[in-house]
Amino acid sequence: MAKVIMIQGTMSGAGKSLLVAGLCRIFRQDGYRVAPFKSQNMALNSYITKEGLEMGRAQVMQAEAAGIEPLVCMNPILLKPTSHTGSQVIVNGEVRGNLSARDYFAHKTELIPDIKAAFRKLETYADIIVIEGAGSPAEINLKQNDIVNMGMAAMVDAPVLLVGDIDRGGVFAQLLGTLMLLTEEERERIKGLIINKFRGDSTILEPGIQMLTERGQVPVLGTVPYMELTLEDEDSLTDRFDAKHVGKIDLAVIHYPRISNFTDFDVFEQMPEVSVRYVTNVRELGTPDLIFLPGSKNTMGDLKWMRQNGLEAAVKRAAGKVPIFGICGGYQMLGCEIADPDSVEEGGQIRGMELLPVRTVLQKEKHRCQTDGTLDAVEGIFSGLTGCKFAGYEIHMGQTVYCDGDGSDAKGTVDKAARPANSAENVVSDSTGRIYGSYIHGLFDMGEIAGRMIQTLAREKGISLEDGVWEDYRTIKERQYDKLADTLREYLRMEDIYGMLREARIS
Repeated sequence: MAKVIMIQGTMSGAGKSLLVAGLCRIFRQDGYRVAPFKSQNMALNSYITKEGLEMGRAQVMQAEAAGIEPLVCMNPILLKPTSHTGSQVIVNGEVRGNLSARDYFAHKTELIPDIKAAFRKLETYADIIVIEGAGSPAEINLKQNDIVNMGMAAMVDAPVLLVGDIDRGGVFAQLLGTLMLLTEEERERIKGLIINKFRGDSTILEPGIQMLTERGQVPVLGTVPYMELTLEDEDSLTDRFDAKHVGKIDLAVIHYPRISNFTDFDVFEQMPEVSVRYVTNVRELGTPDLIFLPGSKNTMGDLKWMRQNGLEAAVKRAAGKVPIFGICGGYQMLGCEIADPDSVEEGGQIRGMELLPVRTVLQKEKHRCQTDGTLDAVEGIFSGLTGCKFAGYEIHMGQTVYCDGDGSDAKGTVDKAARPANSAENVVSDSTGRIYGSYIHGLFDMGEIAGRMIQTLAREKGISLEDGVWEDYRTIKERQYDKLADTLREYLRMEDIYGMLREARIS
């Protein structure tokens, strides 16, 4: 039976995900088999396992820190918002359907057996399991039949560390207020408090920490400094959307309302003199060197949004002068047409941007797979990618085919299922060689692909960059996990955390 510890927060964005990742890396460094777990995740950034099952990317990041293959049992329930009041519900990697928030709340306890089964399976892989909560355990409207915070802690008898975010202010009220709103039984589970994201001299906090300890009757296990890390954060709370700096090489990502898997572009953010800007209107678009159309949870709706606010027209005006690259939903938008005969999204059909000679028919069954191979005979401005190895995954609703002028199938399917993994059709381009589309998420992460693209753009622009050689993104992330672990070792009382793990766990 694995030992367990749980990280809960006073609010969303308190830093739970990174603290779980850091603890996973520490336990791994200390010789333990360790795995992350989150019973319910709400996110539009998702991942496909080797088995073709879908899970949240936060647990993938934590699994990387733990040095273990991502497993769907690390995240048995994934909610992917489809509107302000509803989500696609994914259980153990498979779509169960779409539910309104009210309906899901009424029936979520029916998923407790799935949560318990996933946790038991994960125990076969790990000596220690680090569990992440969601939001706050003191959200009164969500506490009934909770399955992700104190309800989850009770299921596996986990000691809990409660994290507050001092960067937003009011951290003492956050922590004390949360403790006050818990039941006596729930408060007994809280074994330590953590103050996160502190900037400055932590000694000035000593009077507050003393008061917090006295009133809360729970020890403060550390004050963790604000860390500049280049690791994935929770997609709904990321601050990367606010970046406005324009670098020597400027990349614009269209930020539509249902953007998904924008982690595809994280690798470019690590490159010196390269900027990645997320744009929501024509004014913000400016004159980038490359435009990305990312994935979308509602491709038709987000295309209509672009059409209504003028971004579609702006992108089409840039076509032929600026390279445009669509991934997944963005790839579908670039085609001639998107049809939805089964009302997977909005029903009917919609004209695409007509920049790629393909059309898409949305289908009820989601296409999910990992894929790897070699980029073979890439044409146009990015022909230098030919021969580069890639590894990624596909996750989309629909089949995309080549089409001629009347919309009929002229060249055959471009879906993964009907092509070899190393086919040229893993990246589709238009006749000008400046418009590209692909279903492969993570396409840019491996090897030299991202670096060669930036070098190409620099040559096109007639400029030189300070550093023309960039590391594989996976190597960069490994250093970031070690940096995270080193910081937590320095500022947390790890001996106390290990003491919690040594305590006997009730089965």
